[in-house]
This record gives sequence, C-alpha cells and structure tokens, in this order.
Amino acid sequence: MLTCFNTVSSSNSTPITVIQLNDFDKWLANQSIQIKQWLTTTQFCAKSGAFCLLPDPSGKLSLVICCIADADDLWGVGALPFALPEGDYLLDIPEINYSRFAIAWGLGAYQFTLYKKPSRPPANLVLPATCQLAEINNLVSSIYYVRDWINTPTDNMGPSEFAAEAVKIGKEFGAKVKQIVGDDLLLQNYAAIHAVGRASDDAPRLIDIRWGDKKHPKLTLVGKGVCFDTGGLDIKPSSYMALMKKDMGGAAHTLGLARMIMQAQLPIQLRVLMPVVENAIAGNAYRPGDVIRSRKGLTIEIGNTDAEGRVVLADALAEAVSDKPDLLIDIATLTGAARVALGTELPAMFANNDDIANAAIHHAQRQQDPVWRLPLFSLYRDMLNSTIADINNDSASSYGGAIAAALFLKEFVPDDIPWLHFDLMAWNLKARPGRPQGGEAMGLRALFSYLKAWAIR
Repeated sequence: MLTCFNTVSSSNSTPITVIQLNDFDKWLANQSIQIKQWLTTTQFCAKSGAFCLLPDPSGKLSLVICCIADADDLWGVGALPFALPEGDYLLDIPEINYSRFAIAWGLGAYQFTLYKKPSRPPANLVLPATCQLAEINNLVSSIYYVRDWINTPTDNMGPSEFAAEAVKIGKEFGAKVKQIVGDDLLLQNYAAIHAVGRASDDAPRLIDIRWGDKKHPKLTLVGKGVCFDTGGLDIKPSSYMALMKKDMGGAAHTLGLARMIMQAQLPIQLRVLMPVVENAIAGNAYRPGDVIRSRKGLTIEIGNTDAEGRVVLADALAEAVSDKPDLLIDIATLTGAARVALGTELPAMFANNDDIANAAIHHAQRQQDPVWRLPLFSLYRDMLNSTIADINNDSASSYGGAIAAALFLKEFVPDDIPWLHFDLMAWNLKARPGRPQGGEAMGLRALFSYLKAWAIR
C-alpha cells in the first residue's frame, strides 16, 4: 500500500465533502450560518479544485469541502495531498467514483526524492474496502516508477542502469529478460541500434522481456530508450539538450505498462522490446551521410544524427513483427513536431487500423488520459526518399515532421499487424493537480484500460 493511502478509518479522519459546481448553491443553502459566514470571510470561490478547511466551534478542523466541475472531474482532488494539512482524510463521494478519485489523489501525492528530501509527507486518503485497492495501487505505483525513471539524470539512469531496472521488474513477476549488448548487436543483426549507441561508454543494448501464457493473445510493446540525446554530431544547442534525460521516456512507458499488465495478471502473452542507448559524441560516433543496413534489410541514410529515435526503433520493430503479434504498440519521445502540433500535454497517436485507434481513443476519453490521432498521410512518404539508400531518417521538409517520423516507422511494420504508435512529451513543463512538474506517464491509464478490454474481447 502506498504511503499516501490508509485502509483504516478512525475518529481522526477528516471528511472531505466533494461538491459538483452545479450543486454548490443547493449545498450552501442547507449549511449553518457559521459555515456560510466562514466561506464569506475566507472569500471562498467555487471552482474546480477549490477547497476550504472548515473548523468546528473549538477551532479544530472538522470538514474540508472541495469543488469539482462534474462527476467525471478526475483531477478535482489532485492537488489536495499537499494542499491539506498532514493527516487522514475520507472522501464523501459515491462509491462508484471513489477509486477514480483515489487514483488522482495518489498521483498528486508523488514526490521525486532521490536527491532531495521532501519538505513534508502527503496527506493520507482513507480507502474503504469497497475500493479497487489492487488496481489503485497497481496504476499509481507503476506511474510512480515511470516518473522516477524519467526524472533520474543519465549519470544514474544510463543504458546499464535502465537495464538493471528492467531486470528487477522482470524478476519481480517471473518474466524472462534477455539483453543483447554492445558488439553482440552487430553479430545478431541489430546494426541500427549499435550505430546510434556505439559512441557512448555505456554500451547500447536491446532489452527483450517475455511474460505470459502462449494461449493468450500476443501483445508486443516497443519503447524508445535513448537515455541521453546530445543530438550526436548534429549536436543540439544547450537549451534543447537540457531535458534530454527524458528521451528514454518511451522505454519507461513500455516498462511501466508491462508492470501494470503483469501485476494485474492480464490474460496476455506479453513481449517488451526496448532499444536502450545513449546518443553521444566521440570519434566513433555515427555521422550524417552514413548508410546503415537495418535488421529488416532496408538501408537507412542518416540525414541527421539527431533523428536517432526512429533509427533504433527500426531494428526493434523489425524484431517485434517477426513474432506476428496480435497487437503492436510503440511509445517514443520522437519528435518536436508533435509538440508543435498538439502541445506538450497531448500525446500524438498514429494507427494503421481504425478499429483499434477508435477503441484506444474511447478508453482515453473515459480515463481522462487524452491522446489525439494524427494521420499516416502516405503522400508525405516522399519526404523520406534517399538517392543512395532505401530511406532517409530525416525529412526533406520542415513541415509534417511527426507524420514523416511515423511513416518512417511504418516501413518496418507490415499492414497486416495492428499497430499503434505514440509520440509524446513524457514531461510536465508545469505542475497541475495530480501531475507535478517533471517526468510524466502519458496515455498509460488509457492504454491499460484498453488492453484490459482487448485481452478478453
């Protein structure tokens, strides 16, 4: 059980009355003169996330009120764990919504404490026995892992350290974990992964996790694991490099999603492939103009060493489709173009199958974990043409970059394998209720919800 939750209510547990904005006037009309006067004195303004501490006649805290926009306003309580005084609290809310709001509470209670002691612990939420305790803990703790991995700088989360985390997660759930490391990548035909990561003193690798029963539907997850991205010889300016510890966010997402699946024992035959590298600069760094032969056999001209994510994903996807999975999902912090198109808080999704795309969007809306579909617009494929190789990793145009990157990946995924590709930020530039500044799991609750339904379809 996470430290922000408690399963035992006591006389010291302070109730929190959660009020929908449309019901606030009606609620207020039924309150005592003392409460009305207190709200007037404190100049309380009813809006989503607004809260007020109400004292009893002796001056002790007796009640908290919190306003939410409507019954589905998941994040209305997300700021409370650190806004309220320490102690135990119990939400006054219908049981059908308690688990959803508990997840928001848990995500709002997150702190990254590897290097800095927290100023205070979060307030505790009492979870009644009717809550989905196992699922709440699974979702929240898995997202904590994802946030921690992304927040950790590369000196403590390089390729070998991230691999150790994958081994630890695999061991926890009895999964088989295999690594192909360094020059063994060349021997086993993963030249693209090797080329991107060979300049680092922390060897590139492909992490391969397998779990589940072979009689269940086959799901393969692929995650971009660039633990730091200098841009390579096409070096980034310092302002663009500052957040590049998060460029392994795709791998963090896939490992976190795998943990959710294994913890919940979903009836899925799971495979996770994560090419994990550091795009560093040294005498043996791969160069603009180099041509790399990918695992699929397609030759890739390197138009830009800073478009490295799609290069490592090419080999991982080629391996992923060799198993002919029933569903293939890749997750990557792939392009700045997707952020220009949709902003930093809305992941871009591409799909080669309308049914799975529509289902994923449906679950994203239900979970208030939004994604937005962009098209695999085939006419833009010409932007990746090369005069000396099968494909260039860099678009010839400054427009449509997210689509061009997705079309590059599509070259390595046959049309008969249902495929979802997510291009996301994996980082909150600013704090919002339930979503602190820093590393963030985006779309994972939506995907987990979708996969629960997909596994038993």
